[in-house]
Amino acid sequence: MSAKYPTIVKWGKESIEIQLDPSTGVSGLKSELQARTGVPMERMKIMPKSKGLWKGVLKDTADLSSLKLSAIKPPIQILMMGSATLPVEPVKKTVFLEDLAPEEAAKMVEPSGLINLGNTCYLNSVAQCLRVIPHLRDGLKNYSPSASSGGNQQQTQVHALLLKSLLSTFDTLDRSPAAISPNNLVMSTKMAFPQMAQTGPQGQPMQQDAEEFYSSIMGAAATEMRGDNVMRAAFHGEKCGAEELNGATNVIDAVFGLKMEETLTCDELSTAATAGDGGDKDAMDTTESNALVEPPVTTYDLHRKLVCNIQGGSDASSQVNITHLAEGIQLSLTGKLEKYSDALGRNAQWTRSQKIARLPPYMVVQFGRFYWKATPDSQDHAGVKCKVMKPVSFQGVLDTYEFCSDKVKKVLKVSRDKAAAEEEDRVAKKLRGEDDDDKKEGAAAMEAETTGDDEEDAALQAALAMSIAPETEPQGPVGPGLPADFQGLYELFAVVTHKGRDADGGHYMGWVKADNSDSRKADDKKREKIADTDEDNDDWFVFDDDEVSPCKTEDILKLKGGGDWHMSYLNFYRAKK
Repeated sequence: MSAKYPTIVKWGKESIEIQLDPSTGVSGLKSELQARTGVPMERMKIMPKSKGLWKGVLKDTADLSSLKLSAIKPPIQILMMGSATLPVEPVKKTVFLEDLAPEEAAKMVEPSGLINLGNTCYLNSVAQCLRVIPHLRDGLKNYSPSASSGGNQQQTQVHALLLKSLLSTFDTLDRSPAAISPNNLVMSTKMAFPQMAQTGPQGQPMQQDAEEFYSSIMGAAATEMRGDNVMRAAFHGEKCGAEELNGATNVIDAVFGLKMEETLTCDELSTAATAGDGGDKDAMDTTESNALVEPPVTTYDLHRKLVCNIQGGSDASSQVNITHLAEGIQLSLTGKLEKYSDALGRNAQWTRSQKIARLPPYMVVQFGRFYWKATPDSQDHAGVKCKVMKPVSFQGVLDTYEFCSDKVKKVLKVSRDKAAAEEEDRVAKKLRGEDDDDKKEGAAAMEAETTGDDEEDAALQAALAMSIAPETEPQGPVGPGLPADFQGLYELFAVVTHKGRDADGGHYMGWVKADNSDSRKADDKKREKIADTDEDNDDWFVFDDDEVSPCKTEDILKLKGGGDWHMSYLNFYRAKK
């Protein structure tokens, strides 16, 4: 094989880079230039610019292999003259969608849907939302049933079939440009959870609850996906040590789990203390001694989702009107209960307050749309399952700061204060008329005039600034896989909605955010915004079983409920970087 030499052909104002192959001769050189420029071979005049080449105009009979091209300093410089009269071949050959392999065609079209196999929309919608979570998929790829440490052998086999079917469904969706049938996933789901195999009077499959399916499959995966190998694979080498995991022993609890700090305080002792302020001293002393005997009870528990209580509080007597997601979450973290008091020697009223002690990289919020209503006067049934239709609004970003424990708040506050200071500085510069272009031009001018002494002065000033900067106490992690400057903000990326007034019927759909990574690189000023807001109007896809359609963020924010339209039931969030 003959050697090829990098060459630059100067043609008018254009510089064409080619690889000169002496073995193809002059005809081969001219043929390549004709294809690149459209200049006919008979009208070309090729002359040398580098020393050591031919003299004058290159003749068709010249022998390029006789030239000592290896002795010429690369790249070889050539000058070409001639007018283009022929069409130029495209640099990249046009390829039609029909000619692509199925897995390549799947990347060029909208995401594929899942065929409804008979009231399986609950499964299809949740699967489409879980499909775009890389931590879960990488954990499933490295999951091995033999490495499982939980459950009996039969249960492990059923769960392994379910998880393998879930991963296979994800991979098939990635490779297929058309909708696929989730036969294996539906079958393995009914095997693992027999309650989801219920049929109606006519033998048709009954509608199931999407949240119940999500919680069930998360529980099965948590039982099986244990071990260091699968944990490391799920987090791509990110920090997921014992300090970050903070008690999580499997992939599901590390990716979705929230460690909740629950505090119980006795209301009746507090009430006695308040009444004692205006009563006799003996009563107040007794109350104070009881308070010392019965301190608040603090326990820790693991949740795999937050709940937005739409009805207003966790106790039936509350009549708070909930209109926003944050209000519903806050109320679900508090409530009243009856518990035995050692100090009083009887049952008493206690206040329950929960805070987040560990944050996950992904967070799921369930809207409490469905509830059980007792019907004591009915002879046919003891109660009915009802649906709450009231609207509860939400935004594209969820701020969890107020839901966190004091320890977590202390860590988040460092990044939040830093971000707030940077934003104030940016606004101040904007008000002074300083923009990024002026800053760049000024920096370029300064760089052109910079000398060695100036660089030394700058280094000294930087060192001085670091020495006088206030020292910040090192903060521990608040969860695995979270960015170093995490502020407690979560970005909405998927939603499961329910349409219909029947809690045991209706229709579920999945709404998933498109890959907006390219648009995020653009200037914020050029990005499309929702009218009268600063929120980005990004691209989304709505999965109505096998039918997939594009939509926008403004369409997602309309899924708040209040009518017969689709209303959000499960919101999926990821840590915002």
